[in-house]
Amino acid sequence: MSSRIITVPNLLTVFRMVLIPVFVSLLYYHRFTWALLVFLTAGVTDGLDGLFARRFDQKSQLGRILDPIADKLLLVTSFVVLSLKSLGPVPPPNHFPVPFWVTVAVISRDVFIIVGAAAINIVTGFRGFRPSMLGKINTTVQILAIIAILIALIFPSGSGYYLPTVYTTVFAFAIISGTHYVYFASRLLNEERRQSE
Repeated sequence: MSSRIITVPNLLTVFRMVLIPVFVSLLYYHRFTWALLVFLTAGVTDGLDGLFARRFDQKSQLGRILDPIADKLLLVTSFVVLSLKSLGPVPPPNHFPVPFWVTVAVISRDVFIIVGAAAINIVTGFRGFRPSMLGKINTTVQILAIIAILIALIFPSGSGYYLPTVYTTVFAFAIISGTHYVYFASRLLNEERRQSE
């Protein structure tokens, strides 16, 4: 793992973070089509930074920290902003804004994992945390959910048929993946203990 800072993957990650206020501003001014394009651009840079890091051997310690932070900032910010009643068009599409309980589940899951990881690190010194497969699926579900919500804002017709399912799916994966991470983290901790014996 390199200690380099200026790498193409890191620059793409920083660019993704810069897009967050742009995305929020476009939502605020009801430029939903542009907001969707910016969100998709952020998603593309997320895929490219990982690809470049592996392809050109540009993995770095900074990138390992920044990449998940950029992802969580974008997703959490998106859900918070899309939960605001004053955001949507008039009249708003059916089942908009995003229900508060969905946003709370998304934020609580991440806070739970961060606080839990910090507590384990303080008590045991363990730092080998990594995303689980279920966690990656959860992130994908949230990304697809934001895209579906933005499409509903652009084309309100028919949104009432799929948005409730989108919300329920996001909530379910947030709860399930958060609970699963307890088991996953304990398994990682036990593996490190066995290797150190």
